[in-house]
Amino acid sequence: MPRVKKIPQRMCVGCQQMKPKKELIRVVRTPEDKIEIDPTGKRSGRGAYICPQKECLQKAVKGRRLERALHRPVAPEVIQSLFEGLKE
Repeated sequence: MPRVKKIPQRMCVGCQQMKPKKELIRVVRTPEDKIEIDPTGKRSGRGAYICPQKECLQKAVKGRRLERALHRPVAPEVIQSLFEGLKE
């Protein structure tokens, strides 16, 4: 019987739903304490995942869920770059 490969699931900090990891955007707090968007999903540091929808990002920012997940305040520039990344 062939083995079925499991798809890694992560929870969106905005809508709180479990989704496949590849569908989500990873925001990472690096060991140097910088908060950045991680397009590869492989950078070291504490990560938080968010759906590529504007509503999810707005919920995460408004409820301070992104800050809570990363254990640090998130700079407005990072939030702005996330919103710009969603428009593309």
